[in-house]
Amino acid sequence: MTVAEAALPGAALPGTLPDDLRAELIAFRRDIHMHPELGNQEFRTTKAIKTRLERAGLRPRVLASGTGLVCDIGVEGTTAAYEGTSAPVEAGLRGMLALRADIDALPIPDMKTDCAYRSTVPDRAHACGHDVHTTVVLGAGLVLAELHRQGRLPRPVRLLFQPAEEVMPGGALGAIADGVLEGVGRIVAVHCDPKVEAGRIGLRTGAITSACDRLEVALDGPGGHTARPHLTTDLVTAAARIAVDVPAVVARRVDARSGLSVTWGRIESGHAPNVIPQRAELSGTVRCLDLASWREAADLVHAAVDEIAALHRAKSEITYVRGVPPVVNDPDVTDLLWDAMTSRRGAESVEGTEQSLGGEDFSWYLEEVPGAMARLGVRTPGDRLVRDLHQGDFDVDEYAITVGVELFTAAALLDAAR
Repeated sequence: MTVAEAALPGAALPGTLPDDLRAELIAFRRDIHMHPELGNQEFRTTKAIKTRLERAGLRPRVLASGTGLVCDIGVEGTTAAYEGTSAPVEAGLRGMLALRADIDALPIPDMKTDCAYRSTVPDRAHACGHDVHTTVVLGAGLVLAELHRQGRLPRPVRLLFQPAEEVMPGGALGAIADGVLEGVGRIVAVHCDPKVEAGRIGLRTGAITSACDRLEVALDGPGGHTARPHLTTDLVTAAARIAVDVPAVVARRVDARSGLSVTWGRIESGHAPNVIPQRAELSGTVRCLDLASWREAADLVHAAVDEIAALHRAKSEITYVRGVPPVVNDPDVTDLLWDAMTSRRGAESVEGTEQSLGGEDFSWYLEEVPGAMARLGVRTPGDRLVRDLHQGDFDVDEYAITVGVELFTAAALLDAAR
């Protein structure tokens, strides 16, 4: 049966996950969950992925950064994009589908109890599901490699294991500079979503995440005794006013529908109750729902901080780190994921999803090629407890691995028929 025939209503697509591989993938996910590594430090994780791909007869290439990999399936004697050169890409590579995973962890402690595979590394945890993303792309690669050996993979597919997603402005930029998109026509990814039940995915055409930047503010001025604040620059009060007023001022200077939001995560100043300090620091994030307002955000935030600092006679120093634009799902690639999921599990397995204020560096790939990200359900059906992302007790229903692998394998097969 050809892929085109397999895509007909009622026909079963190849590429389902065998039981032995399912068990292996769960063990793989638990292993890297126990050994989380921060962005650009994912050496053990990279080695584990590389070793397993090579066992399957594939030829992964470690990225120039030293962590992360790219691996093509269904391409013989690849040179250009595979080797990361600027030479012309072979005709057989053009238009391939790329499956992307991020492989880094977060600098937070694993707070799970009674969990055999909790992190063994202090203050490090896979609390965003990147271990699941990695395992899904690895599993899809192994299934697609077997289909290729059987002569059933009609078009080459690229696997991309990207480092440093959590490090602004994201490891995607380095991967792109390393040539991972050469020969790629479309790119897809999943992100764990604890609000969606395992066995389902969430899809949305258009923006599905938001822009996210990092903001740091340092205030300086002459301190002194709290008995004589009129002779000082009261930096504690200045910092407090900036913390409260900057978000409000910025929100009034853009269209409210843009969702521009300044949120602080750290305020630090002083050491003694009767001493007005000479320095105060604030740090936080700037998030935005649309591209136009995101492009204005840095200037708006700078102006608001400077104005409020000046009212309190404080000298302000602003470090504004441009992060990531929104992930904007391409309609055609979103349809591909919908078709892939419904071909496996029916229309009831797909639900609509909202645009979140979270940031994701997958957006940088979509500045270059069309693509889409799906929200992968990881909550056990019937479980009312939502273990949110970036929390130390985050965990997943591992059935999501099977769902993700079969989603990606179906997408690869259906993409070839379009």
